[in-house]
Amino acid sequence: MQTAHASLSTQIAPNAALLRNTPASRTTPELGTARTVAKDEEVFAEGDRAAYFYKVVSGAVRTFKLLSDGRRQIDAFHLPGDIFGVESGDEHRFSAEALGDATIIAYRRCSLDVLASRDQAFANQVIGSMMRSLERAQDHMLLLGRKHALEKIATFLLVLSERLTEGSHVDLPMSRIDIADHLGLTIETVSRSLTQLERQGIIELPAHRRSIVLRDKAALERLEA
Repeated sequence: MQTAHASLSTQIAPNAALLRNTPASRTTPELGTARTVAKDEEVFAEGDRAAYFYKVVSGAVRTFKLLSDGRRQIDAFHLPGDIFGVESGDEHRFSAEALGDATIIAYRRCSLDVLASRDQAFANQVIGSMMRSLERAQDHMLLLGRKHALEKIATFLLVLSERLTEGSHVDLPMSRIDIADHLGLTIETVSRSLTQLERQGIIELPAHRRSIVLRDKAALERLEA
């Protein structure tokens, strides 16, 4: 990703999965194409030509690989404001799907130089988003390799709360199986770990189970350390 700018001038075929002609999309050549995608709808697949890169406006997107044994490894969750799908080569290395109903903007990869020259703030936004994605990828590699289940969950909750809200109430755009596939755990381990944290008074799990209240961030930070 850090060398993506080197091949941005290459013209390649558009992504049919995202940009098929539907009433939900609108085309603004300089600002990109806005599109609403439904829950679990594919944005692009691994191996698709990387003609576009994307920005999340609302909702969330997961990027992932399917391993040879059929398991899924979620590389990242992309939240409002995040840019994803910028590649160094001509093909996407991961697949991308909407976690729920989402609005995204697709930018032509070949026009990034023009967009950047006309709007320095946009160029800075792309570069900043790429750098944050790289930092998160490095942190995630450490998390997968060195931390046990409770530490992984604590780190995940703290990072997500920082990205989504300044308060203690975190609405989860992803399911527990998504969390498990992101952290390299089973869904049973994720559920047990969350229940353990709730029993210790560190978090609260509301009845609908798609949000978490962080009751004791200091305790989560001690677990993360």
